[in-house]
Amino acid sequence: MKLNYGKTFLLGLGFFGVSVIWGIYNVFVPLFLANKFGLAPAWIGFFMTLDNIAALLIQPPVGAWSDKLRTPIGRRMPFILIGAPIGAVVFGVIPLAAVLPLFVACTSTLLLSMAFWRTPVVALMPDITPSKFRSQANGIISFMGGVGLIIAFLGGSALYKLNPAFPFWLGAGLVIFSTLLLLIFIKEPKVYADVKGQPGMLESIKMVLYDPDKSALCIFGAIFFWFISYNAIEAFFSLYAFNHLKLAEADGVRLLGQPTLILVIFSLPAGYIGAKIGRRLTISMGLLLIMASTTIMYLLSPAELTTELTKLPVLGVVPVVGVILMVAGVGWALVNINSLPMVVDMTTDTRIGTYIGLYYLFSTLSAVVGPNLNGWIIQLSGLNYNAIMIVSPFLMLVALVLMLGVRRGEAQPAIETVH
Repeated sequence: MKLNYGKTFLLGLGFFGVSVIWGIYNVFVPLFLANKFGLAPAWIGFFMTLDNIAALLIQPPVGAWSDKLRTPIGRRMPFILIGAPIGAVVFGVIPLAAVLPLFVACTSTLLLSMAFWRTPVVALMPDITPSKFRSQANGIISFMGGVGLIIAFLGGSALYKLNPAFPFWLGAGLVIFSTLLLLIFIKEPKVYADVKGQPGMLESIKMVLYDPDKSALCIFGAIFFWFISYNAIEAFFSLYAFNHLKLAEADGVRLLGQPTLILVIFSLPAGYIGAKIGRRLTISMGLLLIMASTTIMYLLSPAELTTELTKLPVLGVVPVVGVILMVAGVGWALVNINSLPMVVDMTTDTRIGTYIGLYYLFSTLSAVVGPNLNGWIIQLSGLNYNAIMIVSPFLMLVALVLMLGVRRGEAQPAIETVH
């Protein structure tokens, strides 16, 4: 049995839509909050966690619910068909909100709808992919997600200069388009294993906590810490570029497109590396690359970081900081591509949605803690946005230590039957 590349690329369209939405949201909403509504960094950090607080409550139980749901169109697709259109519509309204209460109402509806369909769309990958191909399949899907981020950062940056609403309207249209393609071309399995007697979300958490092996607990802990680092930097990068590097708003956003392009290019190799040398070793290598990159960014001055090295097609001007971010992008690909398949292969096919829900439980917890933590660090350090770059490597180090305790989650050698 071989990996179905065509179907996997089509499946990646769902993650493509998610990535476009959150890419645009994460880089432009902080600018709106600071420059349009005048919020302080600590309040911006709190605001950027509101979506994650809702996702924390919604995504894990929705994942477990989708494991048990049975409908004529499948167990995952109903969530996608409800959540995606609602999210697309309110996303297009966000830049038009002239007062903070309306802005909050739009973003709140967006976060609820996106949380409703994210876990089911991700769970489709292991549903239709045998264990031995899941790292490669996740590489393809992450490639599609990376393309979405490139569109969000590079295309969004150009559109933002024309009109701040244009990137949001682009994201809304792409989500509707990708959802229609999913509905048309992706058919879920028709036969499922019996889920009667399967533990629910709370029981699954208890099993993880009390499992003598501790592999699941260690990887969920590692996920928590590396996502604290990642989400904290992502939430404040546009302001870091504007205030610390002294770049224009749109140029700071464009800068994020450079590591994202590397992430896209390296998504497929990262999956194959994980399958070849093992997922744990691959993830550990990625964590070391990110630690080195963020430490160098902290140590170099803004003048050194913004020194122009070359000019490339699509990417435009590539400064020193762009090269450092590209190296971090390679590291993030190694980590991100292999972590979800590792979590999925710690459980059975009947509990895939539940364990993906747990994956998002810990990653979302980190997304609540990270921006709040860095918001206060920036504020208490006298608005020193460079402070976030010294916190990041320490958090990655904790994740690296936790990965030493992971003993399960590698690809299963036996070829499974796809129903």
